[in-house]
Amino acid sequence: MTFARRPRRRLLGLASALTVGAVLLSGCGAASTAAPADAEPKTGGDLVFLIDSLGATWIPNNSSISSYQGQIWGNVTDKLVYVDAEGNLSPWIAESWDENADKTQFTLHLKSGVTFSDGTPLDAAAVVANLDIWAKGRPDEGINRIGLFPSANYQGAEAVDATTVTVSFSAPTLSFIPTLAYHGSILLSPETLALPADQQADLTKDIGSGPFVVEKVAEGDSVVLKKRDDYNWGPEAVGHEGAAYLDTITYKQVAEPTLRTASVESGQAQVAYNASPQDLEALKQEGLTVETPRYLGFVNGYALNTSVAPFDDIKVRKAVQHGIDRDEILSTVYTSDWHAAESFFQSTVPEATDHTADFAYDPEKAAALLDDAGWVKGADGVRTKDGQKLSFTLYPNPYLQASQSVDELVDQQLTALGFEVNLETYDVPTYGQKVIGNATVPATEITRSFVDVGTVAGVLTSQKKGDEDWFKLGTSDATLNDLSTRIATATDRDARAKVADELQTYVFDQAYFVPLTQIVQRVYVQAPEVSGVSYNGLAYAYYLDAWLNG
Repeated sequence: MTFARRPRRRLLGLASALTVGAVLLSGCGAASTAAPADAEPKTGGDLVFLIDSLGATWIPNNSSISSYQGQIWGNVTDKLVYVDAEGNLSPWIAESWDENADKTQFTLHLKSGVTFSDGTPLDAAAVVANLDIWAKGRPDEGINRIGLFPSANYQGAEAVDATTVTVSFSAPTLSFIPTLAYHGSILLSPETLALPADQQADLTKDIGSGPFVVEKVAEGDSVVLKKRDDYNWGPEAVGHEGAAYLDTITYKQVAEPTLRTASVESGQAQVAYNASPQDLEALKQEGLTVETPRYLGFVNGYALNTSVAPFDDIKVRKAVQHGIDRDEILSTVYTSDWHAAESFFQSTVPEATDHTADFAYDPEKAAALLDDAGWVKGADGVRTKDGQKLSFTLYPNPYLQASQSVDELVDQQLTALGFEVNLETYDVPTYGQKVIGNATVPATEITRSFVDVGTVAGVLTSQKKGDEDWFKLGTSDATLNDLSTRIATATDRDARAKVADELQTYVFDQAYFVPLTQIVQRVYVQAPEVSGVSYNGLAYAYYLDAWLNG
């Protein structure tokens, strides 16, 4: 099918139609009216979901599960635990769980009768196989461990009987149960896990236990899911018994955001993912539904590299903190669906505390900090010191829809203070090669989801192998190491919340992180005929309870 643009004066002008590839779609008529609140769900129908990317690999542990491919994995697989938008945990495949007093051993009690789509049981032995691969991966074979899983202290899991698993750690690991709801913790059949990496990369061979199964894959173009008729173990929090209502979901790759939304407007698709924020109000006025769920995790902001100039100087880091006008960013780039950052945690994280004053916009204070650090403005407005310009490069994050627009505003704001800011823009693959993990990049625009604050130590420090070390401190900051360790090894949630506040205070005191806004990374524009979609604490669309009214 050809997805054709319609003239849209406020968004597109007289753009020509583009062909994005043929795929058989149903329900291509004009959008119907929204279902009444008390309407009975209808069984059947085919939903078309337009997505900007399908990622580079389907190897489960290596896939871009935190961005694009998580949409598909979340409907093909289940998790042991469900997390809602407020961070509340509830049963899913694990009906209940116990933990010992020092939080080093956990017992999972599984639902009976659950099967993978190939008919094999999702029993204790299968859960053990999944836990082992999440914790360890098989790096020699090119299969990663799962990020944010508490691997460093993982001692192992044991199947006590068909529905009981015990999991042991060498140190307190209060974050373990929440991590089971993380988007990477997808349950796959032991047969899938045993496959070599090149066969795991074939999505049709990856067997889950979810409400949909993979029917067809056209690499780089589309993935078609069909419902599993015998599914009957959805998460309690969703409240849906039995199989899904929808017959199929087609995830179709369409790179251009305006073409995705135009296709929903014209009735050729039902969902457009990652629309431009500037278009959302107009789309709402047309009668489309816009969903902007926030996920649990870090806000959007810059992790500053303390090992390279100019951010090896705390005064320069603090000048950036106070030199950015976030209200201008919100009012210029975003809509009312976005919120001001209050910390470097999203405000939905239970342990988040308000640190707005620590990084409030204050250009006079920022200028004074730069003066005090010896940076002097030249005739061209750029500050210099010892013959060097106050210069650095920003790399807009291609995973974030409005990143370039935000960075362009930040460029203007910091230029007024005497910085020379350069922008270099890359597509997703190039960004991964040149920016992610590059120890010479001075500032990385970043965000990160997490389900439990106990996992942040592995992001902020490098005390354990595989830690992300956002600020390139190594193990040099003893205070940060101590705070991160205390959070990771806490055995009491209330005490841990106090340490989390200390951590937030310290990171801002050292100006390691510069918040921009609370993140809405996943934006959904839906036709009004779409009903019943749920969004978990990681802001993914879950279609077990979804149906089409028309």
